[in-house]
Amino acid sequence: MNALKSLQKHLMTSTSYMIPFVVAGGILFAISVMLSGEAAVPDAGWLAKLNQIGAAGLALFIPILGGYIAFSMADKPGLAPGMIGAYLANEIGAGFIGGIIAGFLAGYVVNLLKKIKLSPSFRTIGTIFIYPLGGTFIVGFIMVFLIGEPIAIFMERMTTTLNSMSGAAKIPLGGILGAMISFDMGGPVNKVAATFAQTQVDTLPFLMGGVGVAICVPPIGLGLATLLFPKKFKSEEKDSGIASLLMGGVGITEGAIPFATADPLKVIPSIILGSVVGNISAFLFGALNHAPWGGLIVLPVVEGRFGYLISVLLGASATAVALRVLKKDVVEDKLSNSEVREEDEFEDLDIKIDNL
Repeated sequence: MNALKSLQKHLMTSTSYMIPFVVAGGILFAISVMLSGEAAVPDAGWLAKLNQIGAAGLALFIPILGGYIAFSMADKPGLAPGMIGAYLANEIGAGFIGGIIAGFLAGYVVNLLKKIKLSPSFRTIGTIFIYPLGGTFIVGFIMVFLIGEPIAIFMERMTTTLNSMSGAAKIPLGGILGAMISFDMGGPVNKVAATFAQTQVDTLPFLMGGVGVAICVPPIGLGLATLLFPKKFKSEEKDSGIASLLMGGVGITEGAIPFATADPLKVIPSIILGSVVGNISAFLFGALNHAPWGGLIVLPVVEGRFGYLISVLLGASATAVALRVLKKDVVEDKLSNSEVREEDEFEDLDIKIDNL
């Protein structure tokens, strides 16, 4: 259990460093396509240059993922072996799974190298020369000559299997990914599902089609519920509803967190239901999202936009209706706190005339 928690910690550390690359690259990529007016990558003019900038961010995020896993495990000496190993994994075709394995391998190797005793005068050289060089050679050798090719074959088969899914076969996968996305609204479980889809955006864009919907459904569904069923929410929650809608539009699931914090037992099941409905619907409609991001901001790079929009609407409506059923009407307290305490005290007294 401790080992599992340690692995999760290192993975989450790397994901937190990776996300800015995905955000910057993905949004610039989406903007370039949006301004071109076509659901295709622009190939000429300044929009092609803008797309090139976005593509650079997306090209870096697997090496960043591997590098910061190793950094979390072995500090700075692990960065170069982790990034180079993950880069090689991506080049070989091992994808994000290869990048993750390279990161953990680099952290482990560098920590082993650190156990080699060096004289005090060589410790600085060890940090900037011996450990990175030795770690990069060992990890690179293992990735290129030993495990990279088998991982690439596994990734190819997984891609083929997922691509061959159609109709009802996609429902279980859509349900799992949708539930994971909304379960902790940007936390570790969310990041695992989002990273899985984001790193497959070039080969399996239908994954991001569903996950892109699931990402925005919780905040949009909650915002919609505050508009349709205002009696279910306090005044400050109603004020947060508009902000929640906007955050959902730009693909920020965390917009649901204030509502979930206030009433987790009602809100979390509702947003899970909505994300599951939205994700499955997008899969069945065949929506393809070519940007590693979610929400409505990516519509310019979505194939099957009508299905994508309908899926967002279905998911948000499912969340809103679930909240309508689960939440009670908010009753404003008319009595002051002191009056409520006095009233409670009188209700607790059990005075009978026969006892006097």
